[in-house]
Amino acid sequence: MTLYNVKPEFQKLLRPLVVRLHGLGITANQVTLLAMLASVFVGGLLVAFPEPLFFVSLPVFLFLRMAMNAIDGMLAREFNQQSTLGALLNEVGDVVSDAALYLAFSFLTGISSWLVVLVVLLALLTEFCGIVAQTLTNARSYRGPLGKSDRAFLFGALGLFIALWPQSIVFANSVFGVAALLLIWTCINRCYSTLGSKND
Repeated sequence: MTLYNVKPEFQKLLRPLVVRLHGLGITANQVTLLAMLASVFVGGLLVAFPEPLFFVSLPVFLFLRMAMNAIDGMLAREFNQQSTLGALLNEVGDVVSDAALYLAFSFLTGISSWLVVLVVLLALLTEFCGIVAQTLTNARSYRGPLGKSDRAFLFGALGLFIALWPQSIVFANSVFGVAALLLIWTCINRCYSTLGSKND
């Protein structure tokens, strides 16, 4: 069970906005690019000003990014905007956005840089495993326990705690350690689901 399972309900809430955006001529690829560039911008600000208080912006932005990710997919599917370029931008954009936002934690005093980098690399690997599943079975694997939406929730919550209670930063390395283990589990689950599908 991951947050990906509640995506349909989230999309229902966004549908009126998606229809309006389409009416204004906004395309799926434009939303995808905006989400990626905004992620790089926010991550860059957190790197330039590595103060715990500024990390209060992280959960807010991660929620907006989640909404933009849902919107670009809905625009593509429901208004015939699906394309090879769009699929490429979506996959690359997710990886770049995750790296830009989560690497900012490594600039905070008290957080292990190598542990943050490890988590970012493992997050990239989970997406790779999902893409491999799609290549072999024609179905993208979104198995958890720590998929993209779950990571956004976890690290958004961590950013909020660090901003409101700076002393909680002492627990951040433990959070990243647990996240690394959950990401390894996620990779195994996605690969296992692919093997299971190929053997059916």
